[in-house]
Amino acid sequence: MKSIFISFDQAYYEQVQQILTINHVRGFSGWESVIGRGSKTGDPHYGTHAWPSLNTAILAIVEDEKVKPILDELRVLDGTSERMGIRAFVWNIEDGM
Repeated sequence: MKSIFISFDQAYYEQVQQILTINHVRGFSGWESVIGRGSKTGDPHYGTHAWPSLNTAILAIVEDEKVKPILDELRVLDGTSERMGIRAFVWNIEDGM
């Protein structure tokens, strides 16, 4: 099993959720208001007057074979806008209940 942590501009929420649904990922945990600043391009997402946009984050635990298709689809979505951004990170899951 793997965990996929996805941080993205809140405007992408429906598309990211659709990617998970298409890949038969039912369960996930999410955070609606995540602040941050990308390491490559784009504007800060601080939820302030000067920088009003926010990010959202999702953590999903998936079977190993689902990781590549999900990341591939997230890369395509990320390519639609340089300024909004999506980042995804994968970790091994050793145990769970």
